[in-house]
Amino acid sequence: MNYKEKRQWGSFEILIDNEKYKVKKLIVYPKQRLSLQSHKRRNEHWIVTIGEVKIINGNSEKKYISNDHIYIPKGNKHRIENIGNDNAVIIEIQTGEYFGEDDITRYEDDYNRA
Repeated sequence: MNYKEKRQWGSFEILIDNEKYKVKKLIVYPKQRLSLQSHKRRNEHWIVTIGEVKIINGNSEKKYISNDHIYIPKGNKHRIENIGNDNAVIIEIQTGEYFGEDDITRYEDDYNRA
């Protein structure tokens, strides 16, 4: 199952999707960021494979580079921002009870989706 979707901030590709977990490849364009959001029914594990990003995770805001891992528990507000000059690539592993795109609460969004 490989499903790819373009977004204003970049794109995501679903690599694995089953009842236990979902794996996505995120590409975030330079100087772009995803919405500040949270999920009620899933946790996320992010591995930065290429690039330099700033990540908000709950009350923490920190810079991450290739090979760094971030755990986002369900309910935590979070955001990825590409602070580099090249595309950033993040592998996202979702765990929990539901993985639908409608399990997103947006708090801030550069593209007026909030």
